[in-house]
Amino acid sequence: MTDSLLKNLSLKSLMGLLFMLSISCNEKPSNAKLSSLALSIPDIVAPADSMHAQKQTIISTPIQYDTTKKYIYLTFDDGPQHGTTACVETIKKEQVKASFFMIGNQINDVYLKKLVASIRNDYPQILLANHSFTHAGNKYIYFYHHPQMAFNDFIQAQETINIPFKIIRLPGNSAWIGANSIKTSPLVRPVCKMLDSAGYNVIGWDVEWSFNHKTANPIQTPETMLELVNHAFEKNYTHTKNHLVILSHDRMFRNANFTDSLQKFISLLKQNSNYVFETVDHYPNLKKPL
Repeated sequence: MTDSLLKNLSLKSLMGLLFMLSISCNEKPSNAKLSSLALSIPDIVAPADSMHAQKQTIISTPIQYDTTKKYIYLTFDDGPQHGTTACVETIKKEQVKASFFMIGNQINDVYLKKLVASIRNDYPQILLANHSFTHAGNKYIYFYHHPQMAFNDFIQAQETINIPFKIIRLPGNSAWIGANSIKTSPLVRPVCKMLDSAGYNVIGWDVEWSFNHKTANPIQTPETMLELVNHAFEKNYTHTKNHLVILSHDRMFRNANFTDSLQKFISLLKQNSNYVFETVDHYPNLKKPL
C-alpha cells in the first residue's frame, strides 16, 4: 500500500470519527461541513432537525359526553413565549386539561423546541395546536386579504411544529369550522374555505380572559372570570350548547402573582362538579383525523 493511499485512508477515518463524535454530542454541523464530508464519506447521513426527528403519530382519545355536564376548553395562544412554562406547570399541578395554540416562527432555539416537544408529548392532558407560522405579522387585514398566503402560512406551521391534529385558531379573529358548519366573518371566509377543503378544523372562543396590551397583565380577576363562565353557560352564550372555549394568552401568566391568578381561576372552576375540562380535539362535531 502506497504512502499516499495510507494518508488518504487515515484522513477519511479521522473525518468519519470526528463526524460520529459530533452526532453523539448532538451538534448539528454547518452546511459547508456537511458538503465537505459528503464528498469523502458518502455513507454518513447528517442528523435530522430536532423538530422533524420527533415526528410521531398521536391518536385522539375518544370520549363519551355526559349530558349532565358542561365542558370547558381552556386554551392559551401565542406561545411559546414567557409564561408558557408557568401555564404548563399550573395545568399539570391542577390536573386539568388544556390546549396550546402555538406560533411556528417563535420556536427558534433548542430550549423552545424541547418545550414544544414536551407539550406535544403530554397529550391527552395537553394538546398542541396551530396558531399560524407568522401570526400574520400582526397585520391582519393584509394577511387575510391574501388568502393563499395565509393558507400557506398555516400549512408551514403545521409541518414545522409537527402538530398532531388539523386544528387551527386564526390570529386576531374568532372563527369556527367543523365537520358540518362554517361560521366566520367576511374578512377571513376565503382562507377558512381553503382550510375547510384541506380538512382543517378552526376553533374560536366564547369567553376571553383579556389582558392589558401595554403590560400584558390580566384584566379580569379569577372571580370575575368565573362569573363570565357561569353566565355564558346559563344564557347559552356559546358556539355549542354546554361547551365553552376560554381564550387566554401565555404571557399573561409569566409573573408569579399572575400565575397564581390562573391557578385560582382553575381551582374555582373545579369547585363546580358539573364542569369538565377537555382538550379542543374533543370539541363536538369536528372533522375526524385522517
